[in-house]
Amino acid sequence: MDPSLHLYLLSKIKVAIQKEDTNMRLAIPAECKLNVTLRFLATGDSFSSLQYLFRIPKNTISTFIPEVLDAIYSALLDFLKVPNSVEEWKEIEKGFNEKWNFPGCIGAIDGKHVAIRAPMFSGSEYYNYKNSFSIILMAVVDANYCFRYIDIGAQGRHSDGGVFDHCS
Repeated sequence: MDPSLHLYLLSKIKVAIQKEDTNMRLAIPAECKLNVTLRFLATGDSFSSLQYLFRIPKNTISTFIPEVLDAIYSALLDFLKVPNSVEEWKEIEKGFNEKWNFPGCIGAIDGKHVAIRAPMFSGSEYYNYKNSFSIILMAVVDANYCFRYIDIGAQGRHSDGGVFDHCS
């Protein structure tokens, strides 16, 4: 990640994720929490692996990663705008036509299985064709690879078409 983008993201979420120091211990710095979370997202490293890399106990990591992710989601909500007018869709179509010589295209769509530990009592609901348990992230991008729509959380057993059929 570009250092200026890292600093920008940190400035947007620092207030939400920074805790107060106490007489008993110093709080983990917001920048460190962000670094651990970004490393987790980029590599998929286990919390056990991350604890040795950052010298933070895995139980602490498991507590703050969801908090940091919620803060990132809230801070960057304005960055993901689904087109809501005909003109916006036509602008995306124009981008595909000019940049990729692909007329009539209004988005590139794909799904990605995100591996998870099987939820208790879920049976085969999250079991996918890759012989693992997962949830599905489906995304649509424009001609410049900017995300225009994201749907995450569908059970791994669904196909891309099934996820698309049931998304908003």
